This record gives sequence, structure tokens and C-alpha cells, in this order.
Amino acid sequence: MKRSKLNIKKNFLIILVGLPASGKTTFADFFKKKLNLYFQAEVKIIDPDLLRDIVSPKIFDFQNEHRVREETLEKVRKYLKKGMIVINDDLNYYSSMRHDLKSIADDLGRNFYIIHISTPLELCLKRNERRGKPIPNKVIQKIHNKFDNFKKYKWDHPFKTYTSTQSSDPVKFIEDLIIKIAEDLKKTTKKTTVRNSLHSSNLAALDLITRKYVGRLFDVPQNLSQKDEILKYRKSFIKKRKRDLTDIKTILEDFKIYLAQNLNINLI
Repeated sequence: MKRSKLNIKKNFLIILVGLPASGKTTFADFFKKKLNLYFQAEVKIIDPDLLRDIVSPKIFDFQNEHRVREETLEKVRKYLKKGMIVINDDLNYYSSMRHDLKSIADDLGRNFYIIHISTPLELCLKRNERRGKPIPNKVIQKIHNKFDNFKKYKWDHPFKTYTSTQSSDPVKFIEDLIIKIAEDLKKTTKKTTVRNSLHSSNLAALDLITRKYVGRLFDVPQNLSQKDEILKYRKSFIKKRKRDLTDIKTILEDFKIYLAQNLNINLI
């Protein structure tokens, strides 16, 4: 893969999913370096462990998780709005947790990609032992038992799964992942362009159809006394109708009905 910036300015959200000590943070750090090489947007890692260290240093406490979660979501929204690529380096073991992040991306019109760091429980426990058990092993086992499987919902499935083992190398996986994300972003951009073009065309049709009909109404002398009212209701109809332009064939008939409901005029 050639090391040159891709011509993609869109930012997006990466949702990492995995057990404690699964290797998510190592993966996130390496992924960030690669993303900086190929994408134009700045990359930001949101690591809730940093917040946990502030809230309860050296102790993992489930009671603090709600606060940590709220602050994490605020940061994800903040940096996505700034136009940055955001990597959420968290456990995200419940589908509801993943949905919270999806909702932020959807609300801001950004793509999101769920990346599952699939690491055997036994390996996670060994790694946790080596780093001095910052999280009790029983907590890791509890999270493993509570883990919500994917594909319960259509949106909730990994874009790619990285199987982490002691000998696994993330380099090729991440480079392949970057290619796949770039291709998906280009498809999304193309679909958005087509959709926006169609909307603009239908909006122009809405304006033309209602303007022509109002012109015909003004050809009837009895309607001229209500000229200002007719123009006012045309404006309000356009404002209301432009939210739904899926069927432009009914615009004229709908406009006539709207005028009849609000004005006493001679319809044509």
C-alpha cells in the first residue's frame, strides 16, 4: 500500500470492542499512526482508562462506570464535531454501549465502524497478570460472561474482526482495514451526492409547479383580492412539503387541497 494521503476529507468513528487486556490500546495506538499516514483528518483516541485513573486511581470500580461512560460519550461527540477521526478505545461489551456511539455518529452524519478485537479469555487473563492485575481477573471473567454477541441488530456487527494472539501482527490487518474503510467512505460519498442531487431536482420541481399554479390562480380576477394570502400559503406549503419530496407527482393536487383548506378562493 503506497504511503500517500488519500483524497478523503471525511472524518468517522471507530468503535473498538474487546475484553480488558485484549490488546485494544496497543491496536488503537498503531491504528492511529497508520490513519495519520493516509487520511487528511486529525486522529483522536478517546481512552476511558485515562478517565478511570482520575476517578478511581489504581482501582476498577463498576460504580464509577456510568460517570466515565457519560464523559467518554461527550468527548466522542466533541471531537467528531471538530472534524477529527475518533477511535473509541473502550470495552463496549454491551450492544447498548455500541448503540450510544452509533447514535452520536448518526446524529452528526458520520460513518461508524465497529472493530472487534477478539482475544481468548485465557490470554487476556495472562496479560492482566503480567501488568500487575490493574483489573481483578474476576472482573474480566464477569465482562466476558456478560458480553453481548453481535448481529442481534442489523447495524451491530463488526466491520472487521482482529483475532489477537501472542504471535499476531496487526500491520497487514490495519492496512487492509484502511483500504476497506476508504472504499466504504467513497461509496457513501457517492450515494450522498446522488441523493442530494435528486433532492435539489425535486425541490426545483416543487417551486416550479406551485409557482405556475399560483400564476393561473391570478388569472381569475376574483382571486386577486387574496393575492398576499395565496402567496403566504404557497410559501408555507413549500416549507412543509420540502421535508418529503419522495413523490413529486402529487405536488399539484396536494397544493390545491392545502389552499382549499386554508382559503376561500376559486380553484382551477
